[in-house]
Amino acid sequence: MTLAAPLRQPRDTAPEELSGAALRSHARSWLDSNLPAHFRTDRLSPEKPSIDETIAWEAAMHRAGLVGITWPKAYGGFGRSLREHLVISQEIGRTAMPESLNSIGKELAGPIIQAVGTEEQKLTYLPAILEMREIWCQGFSEPEAGSDLAALRTRAERDGNVWRINGQKIWTSGAHNSQRCLLLARTGTVEDRHRGLCLFAVPMDLPGIRVNTIRSIDGKDSFCEVFFDNVEVDEKDALGLPDEGWNAAIRVLGIERATNRMHRAWRFDSEIAHLVSACKSDPRLSALLDDGYYRRRIGASVGDAEVLKSYVETVVEALVSGESIGSRGSLAKLHWSEAHQRFAALAIELLSKASLPHGDAVKAAIARFETIYLHSRAETIFAGTSEIQLGIIADRILQLPKGK
Repeated sequence: MTLAAPLRQPRDTAPEELSGAALRSHARSWLDSNLPAHFRTDRLSPEKPSIDETIAWEAAMHRAGLVGITWPKAYGGFGRSLREHLVISQEIGRTAMPESLNSIGKELAGPIIQAVGTEEQKLTYLPAILEMREIWCQGFSEPEAGSDLAALRTRAERDGNVWRINGQKIWTSGAHNSQRCLLLARTGTVEDRHRGLCLFAVPMDLPGIRVNTIRSIDGKDSFCEVFFDNVEVDEKDALGLPDEGWNAAIRVLGIERATNRMHRAWRFDSEIAHLVSACKSDPRLSALLDDGYYRRRIGASVGDAEVLKSYVETVVEALVSGESIGSRGSLAKLHWSEAHQRFAALAIELLSKASLPHGDAVKAAIARFETIYLHSRAETIFAGTSEIQLGIIADRILQLPKGK
């Protein structure tokens, strides 16, 4: 699917000279002043943001200096520090706005392209991601290779100046709205496991690509399966060497679990505040806030959010100091997904006890937290299941002996 993408526009007055409190103030005031009312997930609105509106919004965020913070200026970024990226992430998290339409491009494909891409690829792909001219999806998981990514069977065979791709991907969120796919394919045999894997930046409009949307439990059609039938991918769209695919994929997952979506910790915090505020607006729910049972559970969620925020800040400082995070990214992913899932269930439980008829604040909270609850059911699965994260923690961090 080809979407209307924004024309290249000059940046807003970039806050490149700002730092610390001034940078935070800029981000907060810009977001508060520019986020359209019908984008806010903490309010009821008869409108939903369209794809074109979302593209325009995210392109505007980039021009305002809030996206591509640490990317080099030569590729459309701002060349700022990871600490400054954290400041922006905190302000994005506190704002009740939708998740990025192009999170795969910004948070996964972009860092990998910077790590293994050629100069030509960096100049071609990276500005297009930040300017929302190209939306990316991630073609990793397959019907028989989800958490066990090394078992994937989608094949890439060299044929002159092209690679011929055949296979199927699943859980390819947003594929129907994407212009490129970060595809992991096998150049060797399945028995090779981690060897013989290659990454590609596949244009989604190539002949032989078929995308089927699948309706998920939240009623959305963003979950997709993608079929590749003898798709010819130009060699210029191969990322890194044929045998670099596994290491690059692991780097993708490490990034995804460690430093990407740092805003989630502060989004979690703001969701708790929203739930408490909605409960205070209703006499029955307000009374429940004084009940020791619910006070303990809300307090536990506050503790979970604080742990996650502290972890993110610790990781940023470690990276700034030159440390390698490695497998420690699994700690944050496991904690966030399990804790957020518990909180979502608590929110639905509390809101189900509201007075009738519902007031506006409760109506808005129900709409928001029903969506959060349904989406949270997948949070312990995507980016590696909880079981996989526990295995990584046991094997690579604690170095426990393997059971027989």
